[in-house]
Amino acid sequence: MKKIRSAILLALAGILSLNATAQTPKKKVLFVLTSHDKLGNTGKKTGFWIEEFATPYYYFKDKGIEVVVASPNGGQAPIDPKSNEPSFQTASTKRYFADNETQKVLRNTVALSKVNTKDYDAVFYPGGHGPMWDLSKDKHSINLISSFYNNNKPVAFVCHGSAALVNVKDKSGNYIINGKRLTSFCNTEESAVQLTEVVPFSLEDKLKERGANYEKGNDWSSFAIEDGLLITGQNPQSSEKVAEILFNRLY
Repeated sequence: MKKIRSAILLALAGILSLNATAQTPKKKVLFVLTSHDKLGNTGKKTGFWIEEFATPYYYFKDKGIEVVVASPNGGQAPIDPKSNEPSFQTASTKRYFADNETQKVLRNTVALSKVNTKDYDAVFYPGGHGPMWDLSKDKHSINLISSFYNNNKPVAFVCHGSAALVNVKDKSGNYIINGKRLTSFCNTEESAVQLTEVVPFSLEDKLKERGANYEKGNDWSSFAIEDGLLITGQNPQSSEKVAEILFNRLY
């Protein structure tokens, strides 16, 4: 009789566990990529840095999180050709280039004008130099970040993705990064890649101008900061760390 009772209790526990799992809504994260592909007046191409997309994207997908990818113009998001070079390849970038399904996602990104922030739990901005030109001033992106932030949803940025923050304000009309701890691709890293005179502004300096408490780690090392809803990473090496922090905020 005791064995029967134990079996019944185990069966009931299993059913309750399944019901709890079924009732837990699947988290949904919006990725925002640049649509800009011209590297200033150099005649060279830019875009988003593939590692900063691929590593966080697969991190979330492998954990069962739904990811939707958007960009200012919609359609194909431009990959910075520099990030395709062999020395910059990682396990996640190699996975991407063998993944026809995700390549199709990048060919068909959603236009930011069609995004409803109510459909998402968080937003993630990969970098690459492209965001310095378009996401830093795109009205749809600015309104999107403001909406997430004002509705208590985390916002995450890697490297030059933080350029999307420079013109975002809160409900009171103040820059949301004023008084916040954050990081981004820094001046010494920009100098190292010889693009200080090419980019439209110094990202580190602009964030400081907006009142941010800017911090950085060693060049080319993983460094990320969480300050309330704001999560930022310094460079490509920080992309996984930012994804980890955001995931922990969601759960």
